[in-house]
Amino acid sequence: MRGSGKTDAARVSAPRRRFAPPQVLGRWMPLGQDVQSQNIRRVLIDGIGVGIAAAAAPYLPVFLTRLGADNFAIGLLTSMPALAGLIFAVPLGQFLARQKNIVPWYSRSRFLVILCYTLTGLVPFFVTNQIVLAILLIWALATIPQTIVNLGFTIVMGEVAGPEGRLYLMSRRWSSLGITTAIVVVFAGLALDRLPFPFNYQIVFIVLSLGGIVSFAFSSRINVPDQKPPSTPQVKKSLRERLQDWSDKLRAEKKFMTVIGSQFVYRFGLAFAVPLFPLYYVRVLNASDEAIGLIATVQGAVLMVAYYVWARVTKRRGVRFALLITTLAVAFYPIILSFTQQIPLVILLSGIAATFAAGIDLVFFDMVVASYPPQEAATFVGMQQETVYLAAFIAPFIATMLATAFGIPFALVVAGLIRLFGVGMFVRFAKE
Repeated sequence: MRGSGKTDAARVSAPRRRFAPPQVLGRWMPLGQDVQSQNIRRVLIDGIGVGIAAAAAPYLPVFLTRLGADNFAIGLLTSMPALAGLIFAVPLGQFLARQKNIVPWYSRSRFLVILCYTLTGLVPFFVTNQIVLAILLIWALATIPQTIVNLGFTIVMGEVAGPEGRLYLMSRRWSSLGITTAIVVVFAGLALDRLPFPFNYQIVFIVLSLGGIVSFAFSSRINVPDQKPPSTPQVKKSLRERLQDWSDKLRAEKKFMTVIGSQFVYRFGLAFAVPLFPLYYVRVLNASDEAIGLIATVQGAVLMVAYYVWARVTKRRGVRFALLITTLAVAFYPIILSFTQQIPLVILLSGIAATFAAGIDLVFFDMVVASYPPQEAATFVGMQQETVYLAAFIAPFIATMLATAFGIPFALVVAGLIRLFGVGMFVRFAKE
């Protein structure tokens, strides 16, 4: 009994544990003052800013569709960034390789891209005819800074994370971005359904573009080492000589070639479905803006957990396991969707697909960063992005042409079959 009394007294006198936000926050991001901890925090908060602006992305093709844009215009919206990347990725990669530090180019370019949502919202105030054309021109101009963002992102994130921290950093960044987008999309959808058209879209685009300020404030402060200058002096070469140099570099890096080759077909299938989803929601399902927003919300909410889960799964079971499971599951998504007419089921399917898509993002990123020589990151990322842009440019045009000729559900089935072919290539790659 005395022992029990002492225990009771100890319990009374012991201070109660209080909820400590820093401890909870520390589980998600490092709170130290060293350079890497600060960089990781800035990357994650930058992701939140991007997530706010990204909530506008699913509504951009819907806005154009409601303005009367045809299938070709929606396909063009998807393909323009890819065309610019196809033309400029390698030269811009070489340009970035000559810069002392890539971070300023990355942060400013990201801000310019997000600013285009503000410009999109302003267009109907100043343009009465050819509104769709004016908006397409804005996003055509955005393709140059977007290409720089895509190149700089892989390099900057790789520098911040280091060889051992890629899954840790990207799972948390993309989770933060996804949950932010999920929450903001809910309110965006409510605003769109309650305000008159097109004022509703204008307000949503302008307000959400404020996320670009948050992104720039933190991404511009990421601190990575300056790039080493080229070991050999730069000699002006002809186009033929430059092409020969690129060819020699690619042949010397067989692992890099295998990675980008195996990813190309699957990325083609991913890009194939991009313009089909909003067309299917609006023209086949007759979904409201609120329902479309709910689809994006569910996807974003799922991503918050899914990135964390797949980071752990990949670490425990390996890249091969995660690669095959995730790509196979996402391959069936557009096929099943094409036979689905009930919006609640579509929302459920989108959540399931997002669960596996998170794993694809992590695995693809890790595979690419691990496959090229770090001292030539900008050049090799430029080459890798060329294959991404090639798929993203060609696939949407073919998809919208098939949708016009044979219907949107048929085109969705084709997207799934292309992805399944890509899975077969991954199986072969995994055996090597």
